[in-house]
Amino acid sequence: MKMLSLGQSGLTVSEYCLGTMTFGNQTGPADAHAQIDAALAAGVNFIDTAEMYPTQPVRAETVGRTEEIIGDWLATSGRRGEVVLATKLTGTGQKMVRDGAPVNGATLVAAAEASLRRLKTDVIDLYQIHWPSRGSYHFRQNWGFSPARQDRAATVAHMTEMLEALQGLVQAGKVRAFGLSNESAWGTALWLRLAEEHALPRVVSVQNEYSLLCRLADTDMAELCHNEDVTLLAFSPLGAGLLTGKYAGGAVPDGSRKAATPDLGGRVSPRVDAAVAAYHAVARRHGLDPVRMALAWTRARPFPVIPILGATTRAQLDHALGAAGMILPPEVMAELDATHRAHPMPY
Repeated sequence: MKMLSLGQSGLTVSEYCLGTMTFGNQTGPADAHAQIDAALAAGVNFIDTAEMYPTQPVRAETVGRTEEIIGDWLATSGRRGEVVLATKLTGTGQKMVRDGAPVNGATLVAAAEASLRRLKTDVIDLYQIHWPSRGSYHFRQNWGFSPARQDRAATVAHMTEMLEALQGLVQAGKVRAFGLSNESAWGTALWLRLAEEHALPRVVSVQNEYSLLCRLADTDMAELCHNEDVTLLAFSPLGAGLLTGKYAGGAVPDGSRKAATPDLGGRVSPRVDAAVAAYHAVARRHGLDPVRMALAWTRARPFPVIPILGATTRAQLDHALGAAGMILPPEVMAELDATHRAHPMPY
């Protein structure tokens, strides 16, 4: 497992990150702990969670449960020093967390303290803002996105307040680094500028959806990540399971994400099956496993990318971890690009 620098944080993390949003819902505590053990045995030292997890669906009664499960593992294993731990502050609008109230500096501090208690640790290595308060074009909102109602002055004031709150947590030794999620290139650039102007915590990572099926990050965000040394943490690198092929022909396996969320968060579309079939055809032509091919592709991008591997079962995780260190030949990369041109943005 290759080890990488996480932006300018000074943290060294594995080339793949363990995602945990199924822990406490689709994945029970014992299986969740087994996944963490397996990931560490394979060389993964990076674990990502969030205060609102588990998902599929998010329920008020389970908010924070994933962090508790990870915290129990940390407490019983005694291996906190082997793990780079990331979690997230839920953004404005999630009704199951704080009734969707707007987030501010005080919210951030209180949420971080609550996460620390659930995680049974004294420091969060990477604390992320789950989505921007001004709105976002992620999760299929790009099709009707309009920034017309955004107020730049209000955005600057909000970001500055959040960075000042983060600075207090950093100075108190409770947070090591700061990251974003579901952000844009413009938003990330503004966070970076404000941090530089006021000597406040610098963004080290942005966690956005990125896969062969969702390549919104290929242009402006890629350029920003490369030039500003910001790592893209790619969630749903297998298109919420679509790229595995398990949903081919309308199949809905028991216990799968599609069983809980039939449209897979807007990813099921009239064009997605043809795109998945085309990518699988590339894998067959070159004798490759399609799951590992899709993951290796994310690691081969010309800007810093770390895929987040979320799995319902230990077997799924073991399969995905087989992509570690895999290098795709130039001819495969060329065919994948050609396939993207033939099937752009299928959802």
